[in-house]
Amino acid sequence: MPSPADFATALAAMTDWRQDFHRHPELGFEEHRTAARVAALLRGWGIQVTEGLAGTGVVGTIQGRMQGRLGNRAIALRADMDALAMTEATGLPYASQAPCRMHACGHDGHTAMLLGAAEWLAAHRDRFAGTVHLVFQPAEESLGGARVMAEEGLFERFPVDAIYGLHNLPGLPLGTIAVPKGPVLASSDTWEVTFTGIGTHGAKPHLGRDATLAAAAFILGLQAIAAREVDPLGTAVVSVGHMAAGDAASPNVIPHSVFLRGTARALEEPVRTHLETRIAEIAQAVALQHRVQAAPRYIRRLGPTVNHAAQAAVMVAAATGTALAVRDDHPPITAGEDFSEFLARIPGAYAWLGTGEPAHPEGFHHNVHFDFPDAALPHGAAFWCSLVERELA
Repeated sequence: MPSPADFATALAAMTDWRQDFHRHPELGFEEHRTAARVAALLRGWGIQVTEGLAGTGVVGTIQGRMQGRLGNRAIALRADMDALAMTEATGLPYASQAPCRMHACGHDGHTAMLLGAAEWLAAHRDRFAGTVHLVFQPAEESLGGARVMAEEGLFERFPVDAIYGLHNLPGLPLGTIAVPKGPVLASSDTWEVTFTGIGTHGAKPHLGRDATLAAAAFILGLQAIAAREVDPLGTAVVSVGHMAAGDAASPNVIPHSVFLRGTARALEEPVRTHLETRIAEIAQAVALQHRVQAAPRYIRRLGPTVNHAAQAAVMVAAATGTALAVRDDHPPITAGEDFSEFLARIPGAYAWLGTGEPAHPEGFHHNVHFDFPDAALPHGAAFWCSLVERELA
């Protein structure tokens, strides 16, 4: 099976692609330049290309011919392409040239690694029998690009037996692949509550009904869900991310309404449902106590990302067959990932690629100092190729 050393000569090209994508980041469903370059590179290697799925999505298809056999199995490998609305502070020579656009989660690296694997697979079709679909997905960051691709017929147009995802992880040693058993990432939902009371003079609170007091009680009440209602060995997160009330120019006015918005995370569907129910119940109970009105709303966005056992075992075997270290005991993370949309439809698994300690002490995901280390590119590309050989031997 291929190892990272087999990609030593390809590192310069992968680095060029990665830094080019980093220099020109694009937000979800706006990855026109990125998608065009991906498609052009794939075509240059003789790979069949389909463009336009979910707007800017690209699918490259490679047919293996091991010992003259085409094979009747098919798998998909996925890389995300979008950036975040952030202003980069790395000071790197290839730093973002787009205002308030930055590859702060390493999707530039994911795209470059899959391109490196694509070039190798296209040149070594005799090492596997079957079909590989390379899925370059738009809009992973909060906009649900995976769901849109699936709803637009990804798996009807490109039927597969399994789908695999790979994401960089700072802090995990370079050259390590971690494949969690079961849950990998949490559900990611959004909740909103508006408390409406009666506004009044700040010096005459008895003449009104204070929505801010209800909001404060609600925020405290939320903390009891995870602390007292969910199994201590389980996982639940409820956080307030936004509050809006009154006007800073009028501190002597008790506002008539308060709007709150936040996130809810869980690793299991029953816990997710409990969060949805209890957030609304606490809002209504607090509103009754304070004689105001509550309008709660819960928006289900992404389900938990949970690995299928058989495909997780394939990932472990593929990593073991290379020069990569393997971990199958990595704990789940409460971030969310729309790869869950694929796993809800097709068997598959998701792994972490170790990228070592970041160069900057604050250089973790979604930070203005983040940068994907190019030294990790051969590790990811080799893993993808090893996985194809393992699945389609």
